[in-house]
Amino acid sequence: MVDGKLEAVEQRMQELAIAISVEDRDREARAHFHLGTAYLNLPDYQQAIKKYAQALHIFIEKGCRADEGSTYGNLGIAYRKLALWRTLLKSGEIEEALYAAEKGRAQALMDILKDQYGIDFPSFSALAPNQTLTAALEHLPSQAVFVALDQNKITFWVLRKDSKLSFRQNEIANGSADLLMETILKGIGVRDGVRCENRSLDPLRSDLSHSKNLITEKTVLSSSSSVNSLQPLYDVLLGPIADLLQGNELIVVPDGPFCLAPYSALSESIRIRIVPSLTAFNVIVGAPEDFHSKTGTLLVGDPWLKEVTNKKGEPILEQLPCAKQEVEMIGQLLQTTPLTGKSATKSEVLKSMKSVALVHIAAHGCQKTGEIALAPNAERKSPIPKEEDYILKMSDFQTISLRARLVVLSCCHSGRGEVKSEGVVGIARAFLCAGARSVLVSLWAIDDEVTLLFMRSFYQHLLHGKSASTALQQAMKSFRESKQYCAIKHWAPFVLVGDDVTLEFPKK
Repeated sequence: MVDGKLEAVEQRMQELAIAISVEDRDREARAHFHLGTAYLNLPDYQQAIKKYAQALHIFIEKGCRADEGSTYGNLGIAYRKLALWRTLLKSGEIEEALYAAEKGRAQALMDILKDQYGIDFPSFSALAPNQTLTAALEHLPSQAVFVALDQNKITFWVLRKDSKLSFRQNEIANGSADLLMETILKGIGVRDGVRCENRSLDPLRSDLSHSKNLITEKTVLSSSSSVNSLQPLYDVLLGPIADLLQGNELIVVPDGPFCLAPYSALSESIRIRIVPSLTAFNVIVGAPEDFHSKTGTLLVGDPWLKEVTNKKGEPILEQLPCAKQEVEMIGQLLQTTPLTGKSATKSEVLKSMKSVALVHIAAHGCQKTGEIALAPNAERKSPIPKEEDYILKMSDFQTISLRARLVVLSCCHSGRGEVKSEGVVGIARAFLCAGARSVLVSLWAIDDEVTLLFMRSFYQHLLHGKSASTALQQAMKSFRESKQYCAIKHWAPFVLVGDDVTLEFPKK
Protein backbone atom coordinates (compact mmCIF):
# COMPACT_ATOMS: atom_id res chain seq x y z
CA MET A 1 0.00 0.00 0.00
CA VAL A 2 2.83 2.38 0.92
CA ASP A 3 4.65 1.59 -2.33
CA GLY A 4 1.50 2.50 -4.28
CA LYS A 5 1.21 5.82 -2.44
CA LEU A 6 4.87 6.63 -3.12
CA GLU A 7 4.31 5.78 -6.77
CA ALA A 8 1.36 8.22 -6.84
CA VAL A 9 3.60 10.97 -5.41
CA GLU A 10 6.25 10.27 -8.07
CA GLN A 11 3.66 10.38 -10.83
CA ARG A 12 2.24 13.70 -9.61
CA MET A 13 5.75 15.17 -9.37
CA GLN A 14 6.33 14.30 -13.03
CA GLU A 15 3.05 16.00 -13.97
CA LEU A 16 4.15 19.10 -12.07
CA ALA A 17 7.53 19.16 -13.80
CA ILE A 18 5.86 19.00 -17.21
CA ALA A 19 3.40 21.78 -16.34
CA ILE A 20 6.23 24.05 -15.19
CA SER A 21 8.33 23.29 -18.28
CA VAL A 22 5.52 24.32 -20.66
CA GLU A 23 4.64 27.35 -18.47
CA ASP A 24 1.00 26.30 -18.12
CA ARG A 25 -0.13 27.97 -14.87
CA ASP A 26 -3.55 26.29 -14.77
CA ARG A 27 -1.99 22.89 -15.24
CA GLU A 28 0.70 23.72 -12.69
CA ALA A 29 -1.91 24.67 -10.07
CA ARG A 30 -3.78 21.41 -10.53
CA ALA A 31 -0.55 19.44 -10.42
CA HIS A 32 0.32 21.08 -7.08
CA PHE A 33 -3.18 20.24 -5.84
CA HIS A 34 -3.01 16.58 -6.88
CA LEU A 35 0.49 16.26 -5.46
CA GLY A 36 -0.81 17.69 -2.18
CA THR A 37 -3.51 15.02 -2.15
CA ALA A 38 -0.92 12.33 -2.83
CA TYR A 39 1.14 13.56 0.14
CA LEU A 40 -2.02 13.70 2.26
CA ASN A 41 -2.65 10.01 1.56
CA LEU A 42 0.97 9.01 2.23
CA PRO A 43 0.64 10.60 4.89
CA ASP A 44 3.07 13.56 4.83
CA TYR A 45 0.99 16.46 6.12
CA GLN A 46 3.73 19.09 5.95
CA GLN A 47 4.36 18.44 2.25
CA ALA A 48 0.61 18.26 1.61
CA ILE A 49 0.14 21.71 3.17
CA LYS A 50 3.05 23.10 1.17
CA LYS A 51 1.66 21.85 -2.15
CA TYR A 52 -1.91 22.94 -1.37
CA ALA A 53 -0.58 26.42 -0.48
CA GLN A 54 1.25 26.65 -3.83
CA ALA A 55 -1.89 25.56 -5.68
CA LEU A 56 -4.00 28.05 -3.72
CA HIS A 57 -1.67 30.93 -4.61
CA ILE A 58 -2.17 30.25 -8.34
CA PHE A 59 -5.93 29.64 -8.05
CA ILE A 60 -6.36 32.99 -6.28
CA GLU A 61 -4.18 34.70 -8.87
CA LYS A 62 -6.24 33.21 -11.72
CA GLY A 63 -9.59 33.82 -10.03
CA CYS A 64 -10.57 30.11 -10.00
CA ARG A 65 -13.12 30.31 -7.18
CA ALA A 66 -14.30 26.69 -7.20
CA ASP A 67 -10.74 25.31 -7.18
CA GLU A 68 -9.81 27.82 -4.49
CA GLY A 69 -12.63 26.53 -2.28
CA SER A 70 -11.62 22.91 -2.79
CA THR A 71 -8.03 23.72 -1.91
CA TYR A 72 -9.03 25.53 1.28
CA GLY A 73 -11.06 22.46 2.26
CA ASN A 74 -8.13 20.09 1.76
CA LEU A 75 -5.80 22.48 3.56
CA GLY A 76 -8.13 22.36 6.54
CA ILE A 77 -8.05 18.56 6.53
CA ALA A 78 -4.24 18.54 6.42
CA TYR A 79 -3.98 21.06 9.25
CA ARG A 80 -6.42 19.13 11.41
CA LYS A 81 -4.39 15.97 10.93
CA LEU A 82 -1.24 17.91 11.76
CA ALA A 83 -2.77 19.44 14.92
CA LEU A 84 -0.93 17.26 17.41
CA TRP A 85 -0.77 19.94 20.09
CA ARG A 86 -3.97 18.71 21.77
CA THR A 87 -2.52 15.23 22.26
CA LEU A 88 0.78 16.63 23.50
CA LEU A 89 -0.99 18.82 26.04
CA LYS A 90 -2.82 15.82 27.44
CA SER A 91 0.58 14.20 27.96
CA GLY A 92 1.83 17.29 29.81
CA GLU A 93 4.35 18.22 27.10
CA ILE A 94 3.79 21.99 27.18
CA GLU A 95 6.69 23.18 25.01
CA GLU A 96 6.22 20.41 22.47
CA ALA A 97 2.52 21.31 22.21
CA LEU A 98 3.35 24.96 21.48
CA TYR A 99 5.88 23.84 18.88
CA ALA A 100 3.26 21.68 17.14
CA ALA A 101 0.63 24.46 17.22
CA GLU A 102 3.11 27.03 15.89
CA LYS A 103 4.18 24.62 13.17
CA GLY A 104 0.63 24.29 11.90
CA ARG A 105 0.01 28.04 12.11
CA ALA A 106 3.17 29.08 10.29
CA GLN A 107 3.68 26.46 7.59
CA ALA A 108 1.45 28.02 4.92
CA LEU A 109 3.25 31.38 5.15
CA MET A 110 6.87 30.39 5.46
CA ASP A 111 7.67 29.52 1.84
CA ILE A 112 6.20 32.83 0.66
CA LEU A 113 8.03 34.88 3.30
CA LYS A 114 11.33 33.09 2.75
CA ASP A 115 11.18 33.87 -0.97
CA GLN A 116 10.16 37.48 -0.34
CA TYR A 117 12.91 38.23 2.18
CA GLY A 118 15.55 35.96 0.69
CA ILE A 119 16.12 34.32 4.07
CA ASP A 120 17.23 30.70 4.31
CA PHE A 121 15.14 29.92 7.38
CA PRO A 122 15.61 26.36 8.68
CA SER A 123 12.73 23.96 8.14
CA PHE A 124 10.56 22.96 11.07
CA SER A 125 11.85 19.41 10.90
CA ALA A 126 15.36 20.75 11.56
CA LEU A 127 14.37 22.60 14.75
CA ALA A 128 13.70 21.10 18.15
CA PRO A 129 10.87 22.61 20.24
CA ASN A 130 13.28 24.54 22.49
CA GLN A 131 15.06 25.92 19.40
CA THR A 132 11.72 27.14 18.03
CA LEU A 133 11.03 29.02 21.26
CA THR A 134 14.55 30.45 21.34
CA ALA A 135 14.15 31.72 17.76
CA ALA A 136 10.76 33.24 18.61
CA LEU A 137 12.24 35.11 21.58
CA GLU A 138 15.19 36.46 19.59
CA HIS A 139 13.30 39.44 18.15
CA LEU A 140 10.49 39.63 20.71
CA PRO A 141 10.36 43.24 22.02
CA SER A 142 8.73 42.35 25.32
CA GLN A 143 6.09 39.64 25.56
CA ALA A 144 3.80 37.56 23.40
CA VAL A 145 0.85 35.25 23.93
CA PHE A 146 0.08 32.36 21.60
CA VAL A 147 -3.61 31.43 21.60
CA ALA A 148 -5.02 28.07 20.53
CA LEU A 149 -8.73 27.30 20.45
CA ASP A 150 -10.23 23.82 20.87
CA GLN A 151 -14.03 24.07 20.79
CA ASN A 152 -14.81 26.19 23.89
CA LYS A 153 -11.42 25.69 25.57
CA ILE A 154 -8.69 28.32 25.11
CA THR A 155 -5.03 27.54 25.65
CA PHE A 156 -2.49 30.33 26.30
CA TRP A 157 1.29 30.18 26.08
CA VAL A 158 2.89 33.39 27.38
CA LEU A 159 6.46 34.04 26.25
CA ARG A 160 8.82 36.60 27.76
CA LYS A 161 12.53 37.08 27.36
CA ASP A 162 13.18 37.32 31.06
CA SER A 163 11.25 34.28 32.23
CA LYS A 164 10.32 30.73 31.34
CA LEU A 165 7.30 29.81 29.27
CA SER A 166 3.98 30.22 31.11
CA PHE A 167 0.92 28.13 30.38
CA ARG A 168 -2.75 28.72 31.13
CA GLN A 169 -6.14 27.41 30.01
CA ASN A 170 -9.63 28.86 30.17
CA GLU A 171 -13.10 27.86 29.02
CA ILE A 172 -15.78 29.93 27.31
CA ALA A 173 -18.85 29.62 29.48
CA ASN A 174 -22.28 29.18 27.90
CA GLY A 175 -21.34 29.11 24.26
CA SER A 176 -18.70 29.08 21.55
CA ALA A 177 -16.10 31.60 20.39
CA ASP A 178 -18.28 32.45 17.39
CA LEU A 179 -21.28 33.18 19.59
CA LEU A 180 -19.17 35.26 21.98
CA MET A 181 -17.78 37.39 19.15
CA GLU A 182 -21.24 37.88 17.68
CA THR A 183 -22.60 39.00 21.05
CA ILE A 184 -19.68 41.37 21.60
CA LEU A 185 -20.09 43.04 18.21
CA LYS A 186 -23.80 43.52 18.79
CA GLY A 187 -23.09 45.02 22.18
CA ILE A 188 -20.60 47.45 20.66
CA GLY A 189 -23.12 48.51 18.04
CA VAL A 190 -21.15 47.50 14.95
CA ARG A 191 -23.02 48.48 11.77
CA ASP A 192 -25.59 50.42 13.75
CA GLY A 193 -26.76 52.93 11.16
CA VAL A 194 -23.31 53.21 9.55
CA ARG A 195 -23.11 55.73 6.73
CA CYS A 196 -20.01 55.16 4.68
CA GLU A 197 -18.86 54.43 1.15
CA ASN A 198 -18.97 50.83 0.03
CA ARG A 199 -15.28 50.23 -0.71
CA SER A 200 -15.54 46.49 -1.34
CA LEU A 201 -15.05 44.76 -4.69
CA ASP A 202 -18.25 42.74 -4.28
CA PRO A 203 -20.17 44.59 -7.04
CA LEU A 204 -17.39 43.80 -9.54
CA ARG A 205 -17.16 40.15 -8.54
CA SER A 206 -20.94 39.67 -8.72
CA ASP A 207 -21.20 41.83 -11.89
CA LEU A 208 -23.99 43.98 -10.48
CA SER A 209 -25.11 46.93 -12.58
CA HIS A 210 -25.10 49.29 -9.61
CA SER A 211 -23.58 49.39 -6.15
CA LYS A 212 -24.89 51.24 -3.15
CA ASN A 213 -22.85 54.34 -2.49
CA LEU A 214 -23.53 54.23 1.22
CA ILE A 215 -23.65 51.33 3.65
CA THR A 216 -26.60 51.92 5.94
CA GLU A 217 -26.89 48.56 7.66
CA LYS A 218 -28.87 48.29 10.87
CA THR A 219 -28.65 45.54 13.44
CA VAL A 220 -30.61 44.90 16.60
CA LEU A 221 -28.52 45.95 19.58
CA SER A 222 -28.56 44.20 22.91
CA SER A 223 -27.30 47.29 24.71
CA SER A 224 -25.74 50.68 24.14
CA SER A 225 -22.08 50.75 23.18
CA SER A 226 -20.03 50.95 26.36
CA VAL A 227 -16.80 49.66 27.80
CA ASN A 228 -18.83 47.07 29.70
CA SER A 229 -19.73 45.50 26.34
CA LEU A 230 -16.12 44.35 26.03
CA GLN A 231 -15.84 42.89 29.53
CA PRO A 232 -16.81 39.31 28.51
CA LEU A 233 -14.14 39.37 25.79
CA TYR A 234 -11.53 40.70 28.23
CA ASP A 235 -12.48 38.01 30.76
CA VAL A 236 -11.90 35.31 28.16
CA LEU A 237 -8.79 36.59 26.33
CA LEU A 238 -6.76 38.73 28.75
CA GLY A 239 -8.22 38.07 32.20
CA PRO A 240 -6.72 34.56 32.56
CA ILE A 241 -3.18 35.84 31.87
CA ALA A 242 -3.40 39.39 33.25
CA ASP A 243 -1.12 38.58 36.20
CA LEU A 244 1.57 37.29 33.80
CA LEU A 245 1.71 40.43 31.66
CA GLN A 246 4.34 43.11 32.26
CA GLY A 247 5.17 46.35 30.48
CA ASN A 248 3.07 48.27 27.99
CA GLU A 249 3.33 46.13 24.86
CA LEU A 250 1.87 42.76 23.87
CA ILE A 251 2.00 40.66 20.72
CA VAL A 252 -0.88 38.22 20.21
CA VAL A 253 -0.93 35.20 17.91
CA PRO A 254 -4.72 34.68 17.74
CA ASP A 255 -6.76 31.69 16.66
CA GLY A 256 -10.16 31.04 15.08
CA PRO A 257 -12.86 33.69 15.53
CA PHE A 258 -10.57 35.51 17.95
CA CYS A 259 -8.46 36.57 14.95
CA LEU A 260 -11.19 39.19 14.45
CA ALA A 261 -11.29 40.46 18.04
CA PRO A 262 -10.66 44.20 18.70
CA TYR A 263 -7.59 43.57 20.85
CA SER A 264 -6.49 47.21 20.94
CA ALA A 265 -9.72 48.11 22.71
CA LEU A 266 -9.24 45.59 25.52
CA SER A 267 -6.58 47.60 27.35
CA GLU A 268 -5.84 51.30 27.69
CA SER A 269 -2.37 50.74 29.15
CA ILE A 270 -1.05 47.96 26.88
CA ARG A 271 -0.43 48.44 23.17
CA ILE A 272 -1.57 45.25 21.47
CA ARG A 273 -0.83 44.13 17.94
CA ILE A 274 -1.28 40.77 16.26
CA VAL A 275 0.90 38.50 14.10
CA PRO A 276 -0.08 35.38 12.11
CA SER A 277 2.59 33.24 13.79
CA LEU A 278 5.72 33.54 15.90
CA THR A 279 7.89 32.28 13.06
CA ALA A 280 6.42 34.75 10.55
CA PHE A 281 7.04 37.59 13.00
CA ASN A 282 10.63 36.43 13.44
CA VAL A 283 11.20 36.51 9.67
CA ILE A 284 9.63 39.96 9.25
CA VAL A 285 11.56 41.71 12.03
CA GLY A 286 14.72 39.75 11.22
CA ALA A 287 14.84 41.15 7.68
CA PRO A 288 18.08 42.85 6.58
CA GLU A 289 18.40 46.41 7.84
CA ASP A 290 18.19 47.90 4.36
CA PHE A 291 15.26 45.73 3.19
CA HIS A 292 12.49 48.18 4.10
CA SER A 293 12.52 51.79 2.94
CA LYS A 294 13.00 54.49 5.56
CA THR A 295 11.43 57.43 3.75
CA GLY A 296 8.89 58.18 1.04
CA THR A 297 5.09 58.20 0.99
CA LEU A 298 2.48 56.94 -1.46
CA LEU A 299 -1.15 58.01 -0.96
CA VAL A 300 -3.81 56.50 -3.23
CA GLY A 301 -7.47 57.47 -3.11
CA ASP A 302 -10.60 57.25 -5.25
CA PRO A 303 -9.07 55.88 -8.49
CA TRP A 304 -11.05 56.64 -11.69
CA LEU A 305 -13.27 53.67 -12.47
CA LYS A 306 -15.93 55.05 -14.79
CA GLU A 307 -14.47 52.99 -17.65
CA VAL A 308 -15.03 49.72 -15.79
CA THR A 309 -18.54 48.89 -16.97
CA ASN A 310 -20.98 46.01 -17.22
CA LYS A 311 -22.48 44.65 -20.42
CA LYS A 312 -24.88 47.59 -20.55
CA GLY A 313 -22.02 50.06 -20.47
CA GLU A 314 -22.84 51.18 -16.91
CA PRO A 315 -20.09 51.72 -14.29
CA ILE A 316 -19.91 48.78 -11.90
CA LEU A 317 -18.00 50.48 -9.09
CA GLU A 318 -18.94 53.86 -7.63
CA GLN A 319 -16.44 56.67 -7.22
CA LEU A 320 -15.35 57.33 -3.63
CA PRO A 321 -15.29 61.09 -2.93
CA CYS A 322 -14.73 60.56 0.81
CA ALA A 323 -11.71 58.40 0.04
CA LYS A 324 -10.32 61.25 -2.05
CA GLN A 325 -10.94 63.69 0.78
CA GLU A 326 -9.18 61.29 3.16
CA VAL A 327 -5.92 61.05 1.19
CA GLU A 328 -5.93 64.78 0.40
CA MET A 329 -6.14 65.52 4.12
CA ILE A 330 -3.24 63.14 4.83
CA GLY A 331 -1.31 64.66 1.90
CA GLN A 332 -1.59 68.11 3.47
CA LEU A 333 -0.27 66.79 6.78
CA LEU A 334 2.64 64.92 5.18
CA GLN A 335 3.28 67.47 2.39
CA THR A 336 2.73 64.81 -0.25
CA THR A 337 0.57 64.95 -3.37
CA PRO A 338 -1.73 61.91 -3.47
CA LEU A 339 -2.57 59.86 -6.53
CA THR A 340 -6.30 60.23 -7.16
CA GLY A 341 -8.71 59.92 -10.07
CA LYS A 342 -7.14 59.15 -13.44
CA SER A 343 -3.63 59.57 -11.99
CA ALA A 344 -4.05 56.55 -9.72
CA THR A 345 -3.43 53.97 -12.45
CA LYS A 346 -2.20 50.49 -11.73
CA SER A 347 1.11 51.08 -13.49
CA GLU A 348 1.74 54.37 -11.67
CA VAL A 349 0.90 52.88 -8.26
CA LEU A 350 3.21 49.92 -8.84
CA LYS A 351 5.97 52.26 -10.00
CA SER A 352 5.55 54.58 -7.01
CA MET A 353 5.28 51.74 -4.50
CA LYS A 354 8.78 50.40 -5.11
CA SER A 355 10.74 52.62 -2.77
CA VAL A 356 8.40 54.22 -0.24
CA ALA A 357 8.19 53.58 3.48
CA LEU A 358 4.49 54.43 3.83
CA VAL A 359 1.58 53.33 1.64
CA HIS A 360 -1.99 54.49 2.32
CA ILE A 361 -4.74 53.17 0.06
CA ALA A 362 -8.37 54.32 0.18
CA ALA A 363 -10.08 52.44 -2.64
CA HIS A 364 -12.23 49.45 -3.54
CA GLY A 365 -10.60 46.30 -2.18
CA CYS A 366 -11.30 42.61 -1.71
CA GLN A 367 -10.93 41.46 1.89
CA LYS A 368 -10.39 37.84 0.81
CA THR A 369 -7.73 38.04 -1.91
CA GLY A 370 -6.12 41.42 -1.31
CA GLU A 371 -7.10 42.69 -4.77
CA ILE A 372 -7.48 46.48 -5.14
CA ALA A 373 -9.22 48.36 -7.95
CA LEU A 374 -7.12 51.17 -9.46
CA ALA A 375 -7.58 53.42 -12.48
CA PRO A 376 -7.06 51.51 -15.75
CA ASN A 377 -3.67 51.92 -17.41
CA ALA A 378 -3.75 54.36 -20.31
CA GLU A 379 -1.27 52.25 -22.31
CA ARG A 380 -3.47 49.17 -22.66
CA LYS A 381 -4.24 46.99 -25.67
CA SER A 382 -8.02 47.15 -25.48
CA PRO A 383 -10.19 50.30 -25.27
CA ILE A 384 -12.34 48.42 -22.77
CA PRO A 385 -10.24 47.79 -19.65
CA LYS A 386 -9.53 44.20 -18.71
CA GLU A 387 -8.86 43.20 -15.12
CA GLU A 388 -5.12 43.05 -15.66
CA ASP A 389 -5.30 46.74 -16.64
CA TYR A 390 -6.71 47.95 -13.32
CA ILE A 391 -6.88 45.20 -10.67
CA LEU A 392 -3.83 45.16 -8.41
CA LYS A 393 -3.17 41.58 -7.34
CA MET A 394 -0.68 40.21 -4.87
CA SER A 395 1.14 38.52 -7.74
CA ASP A 396 1.87 42.01 -9.13
CA PHE A 397 4.04 42.73 -6.11
CA GLN A 398 6.43 39.97 -7.11
CA THR A 399 7.59 42.19 -9.96
CA ILE A 400 8.44 45.15 -7.70
CA SER A 401 9.18 43.72 -4.22
CA LEU A 402 7.20 45.84 -1.77
CA ARG A 403 9.48 47.58 0.74
CA ALA A 404 6.97 49.54 2.83
CA ARG A 405 7.43 49.76 6.58
CA LEU A 406 3.74 50.56 7.04
CA VAL A 407 0.71 49.96 4.83
CA VAL A 408 -2.58 51.56 5.86
CA LEU A 409 -5.58 49.95 4.18
CA SER A 410 -8.75 52.01 4.08
CA CYS A 411 -10.42 49.47 1.79
CA CYS A 412 -13.62 47.55 2.59
CA HIS A 413 -13.39 45.92 6.02
CA SER A 414 -9.70 45.28 5.46
CA GLY A 415 -9.03 43.39 8.67
CA ARG A 416 -11.67 40.80 7.84
CA GLY A 417 -11.13 37.69 5.79
CA GLU A 418 -11.80 33.99 5.95
CA VAL A 419 -10.76 32.39 9.23
CA LYS A 420 -8.73 29.29 8.39
CA SER A 421 -6.67 26.95 10.52
CA GLU A 422 -3.58 29.04 9.78
CA GLY A 423 -5.31 32.33 10.70
CA VAL A 424 -7.19 34.99 8.80
CA VAL A 425 -6.65 34.74 5.06
CA GLY A 426 -7.27 38.28 3.89
CA ILE A 427 -5.89 41.50 2.51
CA ALA A 428 -3.72 42.27 5.56
CA ARG A 429 -1.87 38.95 5.40
CA ALA A 430 -1.53 39.35 1.64
CA PHE A 431 0.40 42.61 2.14
CA LEU A 432 2.63 41.00 4.77
CA CYS A 433 3.44 38.26 2.27
CA ALA A 434 4.19 40.94 -0.32
CA GLY A 435 6.91 42.40 1.93
CA ALA A 436 5.19 44.99 4.15
CA ARG A 437 6.63 45.17 7.65
CA SER A 438 3.33 46.17 9.27
CA VAL A 439 -0.26 46.71 8.14
CA LEU A 440 -3.01 48.81 9.72
CA VAL A 441 -6.50 47.50 8.99
CA SER A 442 -10.09 47.92 10.15
CA LEU A 443 -12.29 45.08 11.42
CA TRP A 444 -15.58 46.78 10.55
CA ALA A 445 -16.97 49.78 8.72
CA ILE A 446 -17.33 53.14 10.48
CA ASP A 447 -18.73 56.48 9.32
CA ASP A 448 -16.68 58.31 6.69
CA GLU A 449 -16.49 61.38 8.91
CA VAL A 450 -15.14 59.30 11.79
CA THR A 451 -12.56 57.64 9.53
CA LEU A 452 -11.33 61.05 8.37
CA LEU A 453 -10.94 62.37 11.92
CA PHE A 454 -9.32 59.17 13.18
CA MET A 455 -6.76 59.12 10.36
CA ARG A 456 -5.95 62.79 11.00
CA SER A 457 -5.19 62.02 14.64
CA PHE A 458 -3.21 58.88 13.79
CA TYR A 459 -0.99 60.66 11.25
CA GLN A 460 -0.42 63.67 13.49
CA HIS A 461 1.08 61.34 16.09
CA LEU A 462 3.20 59.63 13.42
CA LEU A 463 4.48 63.04 12.36
CA HIS A 464 5.59 63.70 15.94
CA GLY A 465 7.83 60.63 15.85
CA LYS A 466 5.50 58.15 17.53
CA SER A 467 5.62 54.50 16.50
CA ALA A 468 2.63 53.07 14.67
CA SER A 469 1.32 51.26 17.76
CA THR A 470 1.73 54.34 19.95
CA ALA A 471 0.09 56.59 17.35
CA LEU A 472 -2.81 54.14 17.17
CA GLN A 473 -3.13 54.02 20.95
CA GLN A 474 -3.08 57.82 21.23
CA ALA A 475 -5.69 58.26 18.49
CA MET A 476 -7.93 55.78 20.27
CA LYS A 477 -7.40 57.60 23.56
CA SER A 478 -8.47 60.94 22.09
CA PHE A 479 -11.65 59.36 20.74
CA ARG A 480 -12.44 57.60 24.02
CA GLU A 481 -12.17 60.91 25.85
CA SER A 482 -14.30 62.85 23.36
CA LYS A 483 -18.03 63.37 23.81
CA GLN A 484 -19.10 62.77 20.23
CA TYR A 485 -17.01 59.70 19.32
CA CYS A 486 -16.44 57.92 22.63
CA ALA A 487 -18.53 54.89 21.60
CA ILE A 488 -16.38 51.81 21.11
CA LYS A 489 -17.65 51.20 17.59
CA HIS A 490 -15.98 54.44 16.42
CA TRP A 491 -12.39 53.77 17.51
CA ALA A 492 -12.03 50.06 18.32
CA PRO A 493 -11.89 48.39 14.85
CA PHE A 494 -8.35 49.47 13.99
CA VAL A 495 -5.73 46.74 14.37
CA LEU A 496 -1.99 46.75 13.71
CA VAL A 497 -0.69 43.53 12.16
CA GLY A 498 3.04 42.72 12.11
CA ASP A 499 5.92 44.75 13.52
CA ASP A 500 5.82 48.13 15.23
CA VAL A 501 7.54 50.79 13.11
CA THR A 502 8.55 54.44 13.25
CA LEU A 503 8.62 56.53 10.08
CA GLU A 504 10.85 59.39 9.00
CA PHE A 505 9.20 62.43 7.43
CA PRO A 506 10.89 65.46 5.85
CA LYS A 507 11.02 68.41 8.20
CA LYS A 508 8.80 71.35 7.32
